[in-house]
Amino acid sequence: MTAKLIYVTAGSAAEAEAIAGQVVEQRLAACANILGEATSIYWWQDKLNKDSETVFILKTTTELVEQAVTKIIELHSYDCPAVVVLNIEHGNPEFLKWIDSNTL
Repeated sequence: MTAKLIYVTAGSAAEAEAIAGQVVEQRLAACANILGEATSIYWWQDKLNKDSETVFILKTTTELVEQAVTKIIELHSYDCPAVVVLNIEHGNPEFLKWIDSNTL
């Protein structure tokens, strides 16, 4: 088992909680941390934008990462949501086992 982190931004805390809740409830991730509001500065449709977004991180396994990403995109309100998968190189072995035992 290799653990992964999925970094996501959402348009509001409510949307982040709804997406994270469904992904965890379906056991596609063991846990979600909703980090709160962040200021995002980005280009969209040839216009520079500055907006508040909510960042959240999900903990999952290599085996489930594609299903989790697909579910996040399906539930997300954005046309092109920021959904990025990060490898966990090392960590508390007991915590990494916990991720594995709390996912499908």
